[in-house]
Amino acid sequence: MTAHVSKVRSLYKRILLLHRFLPIDLRALGDQYVKEEFRRHKSASPKEVSAFMVEWENYKATLQTQVLDASGRVAPRSQLGTALPEAMFQDFQNEQIGQLYELMLESTKPNRQFDIQE
Repeated sequence: MTAHVSKVRSLYKRILLLHRFLPIDLRALGDQYVKEEFRRHKSASPKEVSAFMVEWENYKATLQTQVLDASGRVAPRSQLGTALPEAMFQDFQNEQIGQLYELMLESTKPNRQFDIQE
């Protein structure tokens, strides 16, 4: 149990660390989303936790690669993100599809709701 908790915390902290390299508005949005998702899955079933960890590990690896690739480029925002395979949507519940849609809308707004100053 302790090893699992340590692994979850490590993943959580690493993702938030990687978010520091995102544009400030996307960082705020991403941090909020990650915190809510990890909190929401505290009492999830072992099967859900397993899938949760796999997907967040994939996110971390993708983001880490993109951040490293984007370092030194003028416009890293265009290099962030990845398309979800269509087959993956078949495994999602309606609530999850709604969450993804809202996240997509928020992250692609020309005038984001976050007015954050560095």
